[in-house]
Amino acid sequence: MLKIDEEIRRLAGEMTQMRRELHRIPEKGLEEYQTSEYIRKKLRSFGIERVEDCLETGVVAVIENPREMPEDFLTVAFRADMDGLSVKEEGGLDYASCHPGMMHACGHDGHMALCLGFARYVWEHRDSLRARVVFVFQPAEEGPGGARLMIREGLIQKYRIDCFIGLHIFPEFEQGTIACRKGSLMPRNGEVTITVYGKSAHGAQPQKGADAVVAASSVVLALQSVISRSISPLEPALLTLGRIQGGEARNVIAGKVEITGTMRAFSDQVYESMAKRIEEVCQGVAQGLGCRAQVDFFHMYRVVNNDPRMVELLMEEAGPEVYQEAPLQMICEDFSMYQQQVPGLFFFLGSRNEKKGYIHPLHSAQFQFDEEILLLGAQAYKAMLERLQKEPGLLKNR
Repeated sequence: MLKIDEEIRRLAGEMTQMRRELHRIPEKGLEEYQTSEYIRKKLRSFGIERVEDCLETGVVAVIENPREMPEDFLTVAFRADMDGLSVKEEGGLDYASCHPGMMHACGHDGHMALCLGFARYVWEHRDSLRARVVFVFQPAEEGPGGARLMIREGLIQKYRIDCFIGLHIFPEFEQGTIACRKGSLMPRNGEVTITVYGKSAHGAQPQKGADAVVAASSVVLALQSVISRSISPLEPALLTLGRIQGGEARNVIAGKVEITGTMRAFSDQVYESMAKRIEEVCQGVAQGLGCRAQVDFFHMYRVVNNDPRMVELLMEEAGPEVYQEAPLQMICEDFSMYQQQVPGLFFFLGSRNEKKGYIHPLHSAQFQFDEEILLLGAQAYKAMLERLQKEPGLLKNR
């Protein structure tokens, strides 16, 4: 069973303080200037010598044994996302957001505090390291995808990263638990914008126009068949159309309507089949009603696909009292972009605590968690680092 040892336990007060200080300063993706400055100062205050920038707001810290490293050493990267959300915070906390309309409503403040605390621990024990450890403080997880941007900057090649480890605080699981699964955990996702073009006319003379409202309405209804009739019922997939906007006035035949939505699937093949079918349905329905459809996709994150052996190590270290198998989740994560390059492990850190009222979902204006959970996350990171140092061939010899 994964128990909190004294070396991790002594980080409790500092991690809580850092989390609350970070909670006060949430910032938008790629605009985390105050946050990145805070992280740089903290890392340097611990004594960490190699602290570098990646992108304007990303921060990378590198720790290795100052003595000779083994020839077959691994480089293990731990990732923390940095950005906040455009959410007006509720709850009246004394450490509430100081930035109006912005909130750390997705636990990223906790992720950063955990990584900072664990970085301090690793630095203080660097003489015993048999791996290079890289801490990646990544901007813009919520969008447009800071992982992809950091990869493009050469992050993995520059630091010769062999594997990534990350986590997410998650109120769907009870406090004191860790949840994960081998292979697919979270889906590939994209955004779709469908623009239906008709021909405007007087509302009393519909025969002189081509009604984009009618065509768009038919498109919305027809797209409900994509999942139910074009995708195998054994394949989890999702298409949600969340917004429709168009028209000029109540007595005018609309010349243009825009529909936007999100799509998700757990395999590239299913995702690409969905995209192809969406295009076909939109074009066919619109044309049949005298209109034209333009379909634009913004392909975002990939499938969070956990390395099976790394999951086995986590299961062994956590034990059955702490570890549970997570069901597939439809939320998405740009941690998946690292897993496209190197093996990776991403797991959930349970935060649900009904006695303390920590029951609100991610992205809620009332989302909160008990900072005690950060210790379990740091302990899991320590356990994984120790196991990977003992078994470098686990990933190196693939």
